[in-house]
Amino acid sequence: MTRAGETHTSGTHAGATRTGGTRTRGTAHADGAPGGVPVGLSKEGLPGWLEPVVRVAETVRPVQLSRFLPPKDGAGRQSAVLVLFGEGPRGPETLLMERATSLRSHAGQPSFPGGALDPEDGDPRGEGPLRAALREAEEETGLDPAGVQLFGALPRLYIPVSGFVVTPVLGWWREPSPVGVVDPAETARVFTVPVADLTNPDNRATAVHPSGHRGPAFLVESTLVWGFTAGIIDRLLHFAGWELPWDREKQVPLDWRS
Repeated sequence: MTRAGETHTSGTHAGATRTGGTRTRGTAHADGAPGGVPVGLSKEGLPGWLEPVVRVAETVRPVQLSRFLPPKDGAGRQSAVLVLFGEGPRGPETLLMERATSLRSHAGQPSFPGGALDPEDGDPRGEGPLRAALREAEEETGLDPAGVQLFGALPRLYIPVSGFVVTPVLGWWREPSPVGVVDPAETARVFTVPVADLTNPDNRATAVHPSGHRGPAFLVESTLVWGFTAGIIDRLLHFAGWELPWDREKQVPLDWRS
């Protein structure tokens, strides 16, 4: 098994397909029926290199991930994203997408698949985020949820600019399936990024917004990953022990449209 941080060959992009042999029903899957179907978390059979990520999910505190936490009055739109890890040609990788430029929130930004909870997803403090993360990932990237094993969830965080309260749901792509753009009105591109590229110091920088906000950024797969998504990746790499020293003075300016 390849360890996170090693160097290999290229990953998967929109339009490409990935197959994992005969597909079987996974630990968790989504369903469009009211109330959905049972979903749950399982650590059984995970690859050894994911153990540090499992520990992060079990021990990390909200304030260790972000200074933006859900409003105490319960305000904010409940949502979830799928932080999906798989094994690609270059070893461990994660699935990202680029949002369509026509969207009202975070247009054109690279992100994890995800979105707001629907009523049929269920309890936002129960299985709702798990079901929503899988449903949204299927709708946006075409992946088969039956091949995804959910193994953890990070604390809920807040995105002030859009008012979303986000639960990052962690998954293992146990049975990879084809992915690509399903609806161009929502998604511009679907791609995977090797963890080795995310840990590579040459690909890391600090994004600086004209408002003065500064945050981690990753220059990978011909795009700049920044904002909420980059923040989650940055904290996972750090607390999983995968982070390598990088030049925090290296800056990438953003414009007001970002």
